[in-house]
Amino acid sequence: MSRATSYTPYIFAMTLVVVISNFLVQFPIHGQVGALQLADVLTWGAFAYPLAFLVTDLVNRIHGPKTARRIVFIGFAVAVTASIIAPKLLYATGWLEFEMTASRIARIAIASGTAFLIAQLLDVTVFNWLRKQDWWRAPVFGSLSGSIVDTTIFFSVAFAPVFGFVGAGEPFALENSPLLGLMAMEAPRWVSWALGDFLVKLAIAVVALIPYRLIVASYSRPTLA
Repeated sequence: MSRATSYTPYIFAMTLVVVISNFLVQFPIHGQVGALQLADVLTWGAFAYPLAFLVTDLVNRIHGPKTARRIVFIGFAVAVTASIIAPKLLYATGWLEFEMTASRIARIAIASGTAFLIAQLLDVTVFNWLRKQDWWRAPVFGSLSGSIVDTTIFFSVAFAPVFGFVGAGEPFALENSPLLGLMAMEAPRWVSWALGDFLVKLAIAVVALIPYRLIVASYSRPTLA
């Protein structure tokens, strides 16, 4: 198997995760847990996107940081492209009830691409450093550091008024509502979305240790003659 061919599954996996995440992020989770309206804090994309960190960590562990960065740059290109194409396609096919303006699409694409690139490259760096110290902790802390940066950059650039120069804003996201849909303190709705997104990423980072270890172990086993 050629080196390029050995990377193909990771390129496919990263592309699939990013495209699916950009599709699912358009849909809030409709449901209620006690007094919490899930749509106020979560979209379905929050459950798909963290798998990008799993792909990055696997490539980093098996093929090294140089290859991991290549996969990240491919994912970055896909993230920007999907962020531009997905809203128009969803609206045209009836999946999305409202049409996003070109300015709004541009802002989401910039937020998505910037967050993805910086967070994933940080994950590669932290993972590679921790692997030399205590490798089993590398995927958790690499994903954790990347998740913090990814959530902060994406939701700030996409929704915060201070980044209004990037593109059109989202009035619904700027409305005040109970923090995380439950607390007495109020905050702009996008802040609750960011906190909910991060909590899901944190949970999935821990759960993802299971497939991570299984896959790495399968690569570590000696090949039988």
